[in-house]
Amino acid sequence: MRLSPTLSTYIGRQFVFWVLGTFAAIMAIVFLLDVIELLRRGAGKDGAHFGVLVEMAALKLPSMGQQILPFAVLFGSMLAFTRLTRTNELVVARAAGISVWQFLMPAIAVALLLGALKVGVVNPISSVMTARFNVLEDTILRNRVDSFMTVGQGGLWIRERTESGQHVVHALAARQNDAELANVLVIRFGHNDEFLERIDARTAQLGAGYWELRDAVVTSAKGRPDPRGSIRIPTRLTIQNIQDSFASPETMSFWELPGFIRILENAGFSAVKHRLYWHALLASPLLLIAMVLIAATFSLRLTRRGGTLLWASSGLFTGFLLYFMSDIVFALGLSARIPEVLAAWTPATVTMLLGLTSLLHLEDG
Repeated sequence: MRLSPTLSTYIGRQFVFWVLGTFAAIMAIVFLLDVIELLRRGAGKDGAHFGVLVEMAALKLPSMGQQILPFAVLFGSMLAFTRLTRTNELVVARAAGISVWQFLMPAIAVALLLGALKVGVVNPISSVMTARFNVLEDTILRNRVDSFMTVGQGGLWIRERTESGQHVVHALAARQNDAELANVLVIRFGHNDEFLERIDARTAQLGAGYWELRDAVVTSAKGRPDPRGSIRIPTRLTIQNIQDSFASPETMSFWELPGFIRILENAGFSAVKHRLYWHALLASPLLLIAMVLIAATFSLRLTRRGGTLLWASSGLFTGFLLYFMSDIVFALGLSARIPEVLAAWTPATVTMLLGLTSLLHLEDG
C-alpha cells in the first residue's frame, strides 16, 4: 500500500513543526548565552557597546545554527514520532498496512530538503556573517589589527607592522614544511606610510623573529639597486601564525571553497582543514537523514511500552556520543592520520547504518 499524499503531508507538517520548534528554542538559548559571554569579554574594552555585542551575537548565530541543526532534527524527530505514537495515529496507519519505512519517507524528505538548504543557502549567508563577526572580534575584543595575510591567484601576500613602520611581503610560491617562500618581493614603508625600499629576493626563509632573504637586490627610494647576498628583516610571525591567518573555512562559502582549496595547494600550503569542512558540508544532508532514523529507533517502539524516560535519556546520550565521536574523527582527519574524505563522511555514514540496522531489527525483525 502506498502512503497517501494527505497522510504524507500531515506527517511532514508534524515533523517540520517539531523540528523547527526545537531548533528555534535551542537557538534562542544559544543567542542569550552568546550575548552574556560577549558582554563578559567586552567589559572595559573601548567600542564594546551593548548594541555592537548584540550584533556580534547575531552575526555568529547562523554558524551556530549549522552545528545545532543535526541535534534539532534528532530531538524534534523524537518529539514528533512520540506525539504521533501517543495519539495512536501511527498505530492506525500500521493497521491500514503502512510500514514504518513508508511513514518515515515524509520526514526523510524534509530532512533532505533542510540539508540542501543548509548547504546551498544558509552556508553562504553564514560565511559572510562569520567573516564580519571575526573582523569585529579581532578589532574590538582582541585588538589584533597589526598584521594580516591573504592568498590569491597572484600568490601569497603578507602585511605586518613593525617598530620601524610596516612591510608588505609577496611570494609566488611557498613550502609549508620549512616555511620558505620563493620569488619574493618586500616593500618597506615608514611610520607615515612613506616608501623606504624595495627588496627582490630569490627565496625567503622564516626564522626565529626574522625573514632571511637570499640573493636579494635592495632598491632604495632613490631608485638605486644594491645587490646583496643575504639580508634579514624583523618579523613576529611564525609558520603557525601564517597558517592560522588563512581564511577560516567557516568564512568561505560552500561554492567558493573548491577554488580556494586549489589556490592554497598551488601556493604550497595544506588545505586539509578546508577540504574536510567542504566534505562535511556535503555529508550534512545524509547526517540529517541518519538523525531521523536514530530518532525513530528511540521513539516508535519504546514509547508504546511506556519507556518515556528511557527513550529521552537514550536520545540525549546518543546525540552527545555522536558529537563526541565526530570531533574525534575530524581531529584525526585534520592531523592527516586518516583521509579527510573518510573523516568527513564517517559520522554520517555510521549513524545512517546504525539507524537502518536498529529499525530493521525492531520493526521487521
